[in-house]
Amino acid sequence: MRNGNDTHVTIDPAILYFGTPVVLVSTTNPDGTPNLAPMSSAWWLGRSCMLGFGARSHTPANLQRTGECVLNLPSVNEVSAVNRLARTTGSDPVPPHKIAMGYRHEPEKFALAGLTPVASECVAPPRALECPVHLEAVLEAVHPLAVRDPDRRGALVAFEVLVVRVHVSESIRMAGHDDRIDPTLWRPLVMSFQQFFGLGDIVHDSTLARIPETVYRPRRSSASPPARDRETAGASSLGARWRTGAGLQWRRAIARRTASSYTRWRRPACTASRAAPRGGRCAKT
Repeated sequence: MRNGNDTHVTIDPAILYFGTPVVLVSTTNPDGTPNLAPMSSAWWLGRSCMLGFGARSHTPANLQRTGECVLNLPSVNEVSAVNRLARTTGSDPVPPHKIAMGYRHEPEKFALAGLTPVASECVAPPRALECPVHLEAVLEAVHPLAVRDPDRRGALVAFEVLVVRVHVSESIRMAGHDDRIDPTLWRPLVMSFQQFFGLGDIVHDSTLARIPETVYRPRRSSASPPARDRETAGASSLGARWRTGAGLQWRRAIARRTASSYTRWRRPACTASRAAPRGGRCAKT
């Protein structure tokens, strides 16, 4: 059915970056030094976050090896720092596909960006002091993307991480509330089709905003906690669990479990003739 007022046309864009917040992901390199990488393929649901990467990049290799990261969210004030990290990589040597795009190896990402590393509380990678929001996170699962697309299979990967500790600048906290961020004060840096943008003013009253944020906080289950949490079941936060031996063992187990399946599907041997993993996910090992 066609509508004479419809001015839409069919196009085939190379990217679909319609506007998402920029994230500076800090991870730990094999030699123990920190890496800091800008990305914008990220979204949150509850305490879970999905991060999209090129499968051959340095950050996903660090993340799947260690099971830890920090999601540093810059505001519009940190745009210059973010831009200084563009077309740099922690990979040495630089992969051919990144050389073709003008990337160079940079071992000191924090120094290059002019950002200050500060210790995290629950994970090893440092936080970026100047960013107004720091989300310490641990790896939950690895999801290969485009497994049925012969042109993209093995090139993209999504990491599911669990946020275990949240730090925010006092400058963006909502007055009169301990645990709320004021959206009129928080000005995230947004990337849309490779260009930087900031948020404008509120454009319309939100019916959804009339629901108290506390409604979305999950109720504590009365059921017995999983074995990995039992020795810290009385902890007051998720972050406290991950500082303990039980949490550390769980993170390492996740990293080991995902490492073999992640490596398997990202190898070039995964061709169009090979059957896609059931349900679009790698089998557990």
